[in-house]
Amino acid sequence: MITSKLPNVGTTIFTRMSQLATDTGALNLSQGFPDFNGPQALLDAVGKHIASGHNQYAPMAGLPALRQQVAAKLARSYGVTVNPDSEVTITPGATQAIFCAIQAVIRSGDEVIVFDPCYDSYAPSVALAGGRCVHVQLGLQDFSLDFEQIQAALSPRTRMIILNTPHNPSGALISRAELDQLAELIRHRDIYLISDEVYEHLVFDGVPHVSVLAHEELYQRAFVVSSFGKTYHVTGWKTGYVIAPPALSAELRKVHQYVSFCGVTPLQYALADYMAERPAHVEELPAFYQAKRDLFCDLLASSRFSFTRVAGTYFQLVDYSRIRPDLNDVDMSLWMTREHGVASIPVSVFYQNPPQGQRLVRLCFAKREETLRQAAEKLCVI
Repeated sequence: MITSKLPNVGTTIFTRMSQLATDTGALNLSQGFPDFNGPQALLDAVGKHIASGHNQYAPMAGLPALRQQVAAKLARSYGVTVNPDSEVTITPGATQAIFCAIQAVIRSGDEVIVFDPCYDSYAPSVALAGGRCVHVQLGLQDFSLDFEQIQAALSPRTRMIILNTPHNPSGALISRAELDQLAELIRHRDIYLISDEVYEHLVFDGVPHVSVLAHEELYQRAFVVSSFGKTYHVTGWKTGYVIAPPALSAELRKVHQYVSFCGVTPLQYALADYMAERPAHVEELPAFYQAKRDLFCDLLASSRFSFTRVAGTYFQLVDYSRIRPDLNDVDMSLWMTREHGVASIPVSVFYQNPPQGQRLVRLCFAKREETLRQAAEKLCVI
């Protein structure tokens, strides 16, 4: 008999809803991936490097040229200087990066503060390290940090706090003032941070992304995680990176080298080439996705869903209280998929204890215009 180390974990909601969309022929606005390709020059570069023989192990910390391009991008985006050799680590995906960061510093009995609704990989990673998640709910209306609750959640066992900005699933952003307040709260405590910033370049309406990288005090105790897959529309490449001070990077790499050792070599070469040739890509990304957000929201304006346009990410939350208040969000997502041909994600799955009466589902707008128009047409008749 196997005694599970994760007895309460099953197949993720993202897998289940995507499978249901496939089985029913529904439009898949559930799982967060584009239905369009990444830049052609980037795709072409992969084939070039495969043909050139770049098919063996990359260095454990990542291809030097790619780490240098990441450091250059951070300097342009946030005005920060990081050492590409000792502070940048390329990983096979941001989820793997988060896992390795947690395993590097969390020990048996440690507590990790996470903010609900939170991404579903955090808690299992903490459990596998022998730690325990302490769940703090974000504001019900604006998904903002509640510092009274954070202070109440702190204990002598608190070892880590996991931030996520722009926030999945709500799209909310953390401000500089909130980072300052957090710094004051944990200044004299032995607490590490993970800042999950995979949607760092998907911030809208002219608002800048506030990164922990640019907060000198917090960065000294932080692992900052991002994703090439999200930034370059190639989520299936499962390639990400971690920025952390040298001592933390060294500990992260001790774990990373025994989880995967390195990322995929030709993908790293291609990304390094494309970043060098097209540095403006990340500057153009906010307008690219804001146009999709605005198109989708405009198309939904005549529907019975209520919503506020998201500030970041490529997810739009919609409230269905005026449509089927009798259904919880899991049943609503199943009903929408089976009966109306649009797959979504129920927001309750991101909570330890979902708020009573919340009626929200998450829709992904990282889709072609044709897909968004088809989905909106279906949603407007519900």
